[in-house]
Amino acid sequence: MNKAVTKEKLIEDLKVVLHDTEALLREIAGQVGDKAKDARERLERGIKAAKERLAEIQQQSTEQVKEAAKATDEFVHERPWQSVGIAFAVGAFVGIILGRR
Repeated sequence: MNKAVTKEKLIEDLKVVLHDTEALLREIAGQVGDKAKDARERLERGIKAAKERLAEIQQQSTEQVKEAAKATDEFVHERPWQSVGIAFAVGAFVGIILGRR
């Protein structure tokens, strides 16, 4: 797996955990007692921090993808024939690999 797929999987898993934790908080909201209240407050702070970190990770990922796309676009515009050659070579390589199977 590459980093982008792994990061996306981690983000999706974290979203599921946060959703489940929020559902748990709603279920125990009616319980009384100082310990339950303290635990609920800690969980709420943890959820808030996790959501903020998740948003940061998603923003960083988006910026990295945009930078990579921009660099690729610049390379193709500056070196069109090299780009065609690279695309041809990659296509031929993939064709050979698939042809052997």
